[in-house]
Order: sequence, then structure tokens, then C-alpha cells
Amino acid sequence: MVTNTTKTIYKKRVWAGLLLAQFLLFFAFSRSSVMISFFENFFEIQKKFHQLIFSWIPFSFGDVLYILLGIFLLYHVISCFSKKNRKNSLFKILVSINIFYFIYQVFWGMLYFQTPIIKKLPSQKEPTVDKAKILTLKYLQKCKDTRKLTKEDKNGIFVIADLKAVQKEILYRQALLPGNISGKKAPGINSFKPSLFKNIMSYTGILGYYNPFTAESQFNSQLPNTFIPFTSAHESSHQLGFAREQEANFVGYLIGINSKNLDLRYSTEYFTLKSLLNYIADKDPDFVKNILRNYSQEMKKDRAYEKAFMMKHQGLLDDFFGFTNNLFLKSNQQEGSITYSYFIDLLLNYEKV
Repeated sequence: MVTNTTKTIYKKRVWAGLLLAQFLLFFAFSRSSVMISFFENFFEIQKKFHQLIFSWIPFSFGDVLYILLGIFLLYHVISCFSKKNRKNSLFKILVSINIFYFIYQVFWGMLYFQTPIIKKLPSQKEPTVDKAKILTLKYLQKCKDTRKLTKEDKNGIFVIADLKAVQKEILYRQALLPGNISGKKAPGINSFKPSLFKNIMSYTGILGYYNPFTAESQFNSQLPNTFIPFTSAHESSHQLGFAREQEANFVGYLIGINSKNLDLRYSTEYFTLKSLLNYIADKDPDFVKNILRNYSQEMKKDRAYEKAFMMKHQGLLDDFFGFTNNLFLKSNQQEGSITYSYFIDLLLNYEKV
């Protein structure tokens, strides 16, 4: 007669084996252009329904899901220290990891292996500092001009006039992306949600994130307003199906750069300018210092406010999440979080400098 203990051990081995099999299977899928195309097409079919299911909920359901999952895992991890509950808790943890890993890969993980956008552009020239400098001067002037037209608070800091209008504009601009870069359908569903973890996010350096389990785009509502419109455009690019971070930056750039919404356009121009300066900084620091000196007074106030926000929220969490995010990006065929070169590659090739 098979005892309950033997059954539990057998089940654990089955689920552990299943998890290993999943790792190997999805790794094999990531090497197959046929399977990558399958998952890309599947995402196109399911994304509208996925967004519709959760978009009507007024708060971030994905965050609630993460909280419940965290409580569940914490409870069973603690239970593992009890001899009586150890086997059952390990079994439940294994089952949960299997289910969430499978859902993640099917709904999202395989999209990291799509054909890179850079290969869709007509020319693929190497970026140079001189080309980046030309664009930097261009976007400095754009920022100066647009910033004068935006709203600000009593301290002269940029504020968003109407966040809903920004979100509506992002959804509209999604449908106008160049066909050679994106053949993805724009569902036009507003699923932007302020994160429930905003207080923690402020100390992690994370501006926003896409939840692959609920198709929601979360943003940190405590951020300086200069960040929020472009962060929303970036996260909406994930909703379209662009998984790589720097490609989502580029698609966010395409969404916002010619927008008639001043808040979205300024935030996009300002992000682009900062990205170019970060790219040039270690190659020609004097040029960067000169550009910063030539910021308009309005831009200098915005920059000072951003710096004060960052300084206030620096700490161990920032370092930890920066490190773990870097590992995650590299594990998914991406550059590290502090590397801007791929976005600059895309930008310079698109702008044909």
C-alpha cells in the first residue's frame, strides 16, 4: 500500500520535473523562428481580450494579484520550517511556480525573442558621438520651445494639465506607428493604472512596469510629472507587444514625439534629450556640461526637481532593484538597464543623421 508520504514525494518529483521540462521547452522555443512567430501571433489575438478583462477595474488588479501571491509564498516558505507542513508546502510552492512560469512565458516571455526593430529599419549604421551631438542640439531646442507652452505649478515646475488626455493621446498615437516598424494592432483600451506600490517604487528607481498576467500598465504616480507621460507611452508599447525595454523606449518615442498633446511631447523630447546626454557623457563630458548650462530656466527647474526627488529616494532598495533588473534584462537577450546604446542606435538610424 502506497502511503500518503510516498504520494507526496512522487507528486513533488513530478512537478519539479515538469518545471525543468518547461525551462528546456521554452528555451528550445526561443531558438525556433516558427515558435517565436506563433507566440507573436498568439499575443496579437489575445491582447485585446486580455486588456478588456482587467481594464474596467479602477485599481491595479495585477498589484493585488502580486500581493496575494507574495502572502501565499511567504506563508508556505515559513511553513517549510515546520516538520509537519514542510512536504505539503513545498508541493504547493512547486505547483504555483509551474503555473505562473507557464502563464508568463505564453503571454509574454517569448516576445523577448521577436525580430529586433533595428533589423526593420532601412539602414543600420553604427551610432557616433558626432551624430548624437547633432540630435542633442536639435532636441534641446525642441524641449525649450515645447516647455514654454506647458503648464507649471507655483514653483515653476512642469505639471501635467490633464493625465486622461495624455493617456487618450497615447492610445490614438499607437495606431499611427510606421508600418515598417510595427504591424501590431492597437486595441485602444485604456488600461493605465497608478501602482499600489508607488511608495516602494520611488525608492527602487522603477518608473513603471507592465503586468503580463493582467495586461495592465502601471506607473508611479509620485514621480515628477516630467517622467509620467513618457513612462506611460513606454508601458503602452509593452501592451502592444514590444517586450525589449529599449525597443519600448523607441516605440514610446514614436508615440510621443509628434504628438499634439504638449505634455506628452515635452516628456518625450526631454527623455530623448536625457538619453542622448547619457550616451555622450563618458565620451565628451564637457559637451554635456555645456548643454546643461544651456537648458532654459524652465528646464533647469524641472531638472533640479527631478534630482531632488532622486536624492530623496536613493538607498539600498535602489541599488538592489537596479542590480536585479539588470540581471533580468540580460537574461532576456537585452542590454543592461543602464545602457542606452540600443535606443540611441534606433534613434539615430530612424532620424537618419
